[in-house]
Amino acid sequence: MPKTRNLDTKFLNLLAFWTSLVGVLAFFFDFGFSHSSGVQISLNEYYFVVLAMGILACVLRYVQIKGLSRRRVFVFDLLSVCFSILIIYLHFVRSEYRSPGTLFYNDNWIKFAVFLTFIREFSEIRVNYKRTLLNPAQLFLVSFVTIIFIGALLLMMPGASYQGLSFVNALFTATSAVCVTGLVVVDTGSYFTDFGQVVIMLLIQVGGLGILTFASYFSYFFKGGATYENQLVLSDMTNSNKIGEVFSILKYILVITFTIELISGILIFSSLDPSLFQSEGEVFFFSAFHAISAFCNAGFSTLEMGLYDPAFRHNYYLHLVLLCTFGLGGLGFPIVSNLIQFMKYKASKIFFSGSSKSRHKPWVLNLNSRITLVTTFSLTTLGFLAFYFLEYHNTLSEHHGFGKVVTALFGAATPRTAGFNTIDTSAMGMSTLMIILFLMWIGASPSSTGGGIKTSTFAIATLNVLSLAKGKSRIELMRREIADISVRRAFAIIALSLMVIGLGITLIVLADPAKSLIAITFECFSAYSTVGLSLGITPDLSTISKLVLVVIMFVGRVSMLTVLIAVFKKIKHKNYRYPTEEILMN
Repeated sequence: MPKTRNLDTKFLNLLAFWTSLVGVLAFFFDFGFSHSSGVQISLNEYYFVVLAMGILACVLRYVQIKGLSRRRVFVFDLLSVCFSILIIYLHFVRSEYRSPGTLFYNDNWIKFAVFLTFIREFSEIRVNYKRTLLNPAQLFLVSFVTIIFIGALLLMMPGASYQGLSFVNALFTATSAVCVTGLVVVDTGSYFTDFGQVVIMLLIQVGGLGILTFASYFSYFFKGGATYENQLVLSDMTNSNKIGEVFSILKYILVITFTIELISGILIFSSLDPSLFQSEGEVFFFSAFHAISAFCNAGFSTLEMGLYDPAFRHNYYLHLVLLCTFGLGGLGFPIVSNLIQFMKYKASKIFFSGSSKSRHKPWVLNLNSRITLVTTFSLTTLGFLAFYFLEYHNTLSEHHGFGKVVTALFGAATPRTAGFNTIDTSAMGMSTLMIILFLMWIGASPSSTGGGIKTSTFAIATLNVLSLAKGKSRIELMRREIADISVRRAFAIIALSLMVIGLGITLIVLADPAKSLIAITFECFSAYSTVGLSLGITPDLSTISKLVLVVIMFVGRVSMLTVLIAVFKKIKHKNYRYPTEEILMN
């Protein structure tokens, strides 16, 4: 009898999952296409079936499986089921209780309940990944390609834009969003509908964190564990040294991301003038969109001229909020997590100096964090000074005092993959453009939402040059020795980045010979480093050039080294070494 019950529960879980999955697809159809009232009634009836099936499956699980209520996800299940019951009651049973202007009058609450049902039922499906099918690098690439094509199809729906979107432009926009680049071929705010802008926002969020992060951690959170094979894959994806740390890292990624985005959204909301918007809902969406876009270093904006819009270019409070937001996103999750640990340690020393909690921990701030923070601070400082003095009488001329400082600081930080512009980028001097190219090429920090060769790569390459100049045979820093594999990886990343960018420039010059070389170069560096800054030539590029930029954005997001690892088969290590010879270099 228990086996029969378990089989019934498993079948009902699968049925509820597939029903909810079709429900999610149905509300994309609902938003994406215009249809008659009869079709809308049929969709609402199917939503009712999804919610009813989800409630039945969830309740039956807790009734038939002992100890299930002790899971950490019990609160989520309880709240989502209660919400589904409320929606069914208000929208399907006693709809007369809903009156215009009330909180639950909008039918979008039904779709939100369907989405919660899908999340709940998806998390009950046990998926075991087999490493023999795809290695972690291949799985990483496939996940990004898949979400890009899904995003392109969603953006091509009639309800996503006012004038329709070609496949190439939809693919370009989806790639730019998933790869958190920010290059656009059409204006985001005026060309896309509210549904289209929400799709772009979701693509940015999923691309910034990685689709595997979402799927993997939700699987762990709802089930309370994962298979050994899944943990091995995730340890490769998160660069974790210990398998046991994998889900702790994923937990930090999600908690840190959503916490920073929430705080940023609230601060952005408080910095805005409501008179610039038609409704409070627009203010809320603007805040949420820009908070997500900033933390994910995407650079997308719903403003036609970006933050250079006349109504926003002097809102220095908003600029500082965005600067802090994309700065934290560009540092990377391990660095932010390590900084939180360091601040906890410092706080314990201050407030509990006499207790055991205040014991000295010299390496609370690890070597990775120290290198990244020093490099980031140095690049930002040099960029700020160069931008401030070179553009003082040019793009900074309309700002004064504190405004010049904020705008210069923003202009020095945004090239390192954020992509927001508070000035007219095309009006910058040539010397400033060269500095911007350099900053874009370096990009953000490792394991962050940004691109580029990364600050640690640049730091290791610089340290290696200094070590060779001093006649050292190894790189030593802060009483630590940098591993040879890190040095080799750094120079491989640098060489591959220049090869990809150089090839991209050559192809675009051939496809669009009328465009200036500096504009094409700027575009390719921006695409590879997932920055999104542009000199204004993106919408006018030919189809071939747009496809070239699509490939560059994708390669820049996943890194060329990852692509090569995915393509080439790993060889087995041999227990021998050939005689060593030095090669003439200069």
